[in-house]
Amino acid sequence: MAVIGLDLGGTKLAGAVFDAGGAVLAEDSVLLERRAGADVGSLVVALLNRLMGKAPSVEAVGISVPGIAHSRTGRVWAPNIAGWDDYPLRDEIRASLSYEDVPVVIESDRSCCIMGEAWHGAARGCRNAVYLTVGTGIGAGIMVDGRILHGAHDISGAVGWLALDRPWDEKYRACGCFEYYASGDGIARYARELLAQRPSYAGALRTMGVDALTAHDIFPLYDAGDEVAVAALTRAIELWGMATANLVSLLNPERIIFGGGVFGPATRFLPDIAREAKRWAQPISIIQVELAASALGGAAALHGAGHAALDAVSSSRSGDSR
Repeated sequence: MAVIGLDLGGTKLAGAVFDAGGAVLAEDSVLLERRAGADVGSLVVALLNRLMGKAPSVEAVGISVPGIAHSRTGRVWAPNIAGWDDYPLRDEIRASLSYEDVPVVIESDRSCCIMGEAWHGAARGCRNAVYLTVGTGIGAGIMVDGRILHGAHDISGAVGWLALDRPWDEKYRACGCFEYYASGDGIARYARELLAQRPSYAGALRTMGVDALTAHDIFPLYDAGDEVAVAALTRAIELWGMATANLVSLLNPERIIFGGGVFGPATRFLPDIAREAKRWAQPISIIQVELAASALGGAAALHGAGHAALDAVSSSRSGDSR
């Protein structure tokens, strides 16, 4: 028995064949190369068909998508893929399969990340854990009592919209207060704001192309003591700590896993995040939680998609469904 997991990101599509024990039997990937709309759907189908040719018997397909996966309809909202405002991904996948009874389950990337870490990574053995992904945006995959929390309309975990400052500002509308300052894009955005506010600043960031500035430009300058880089990352650390405190107080998890492109280089700040969180959080819960870096890195969502497929096999055999 085998299942296929696919991880669709903003720039790449990755896939793997997993056996029943979770071992990877085959892998493949392809770049999106600015594809949009139905062209991305065709790419998903093509990779799926290639992987099915490498597996003796595929019993389910799990797909991780960068946005909202509507469980009832199988349609996807993925803001980083043009034309995917309400894309009928499950229908397209099912139409391409040789056997109509093969289950196809689609999950958000944040839900897949916590599933992957619980299966093969830093959340193994946990029944209550959160995966906080910090990259271009911010999201949280949430596992409560061994089950993934989806919410009434499959939008739980959109923590980029956590209200961590006041008063509300129009600039928070598109992505939320937390994400505005503490995502990868947000760190660079705040550094640009600081540059505009500090005309006397003459450090290294002033000579860089401001419009092309990224979070990864900020980290080495932080180490060098650059005042704008220090201010931008200090703000992010404070907000990561406040968000951690809110998640701990609300959910009482055993572990919070930090992943995404920013963690990475921001993993070294976990002790600072823990100290900030301790100031704000429920005092008993915060000393019981463990903060950890992702063990799977960029493969977390792929492994989670594989696990979702195995869950679909179990559900179809038992007659259960999500």
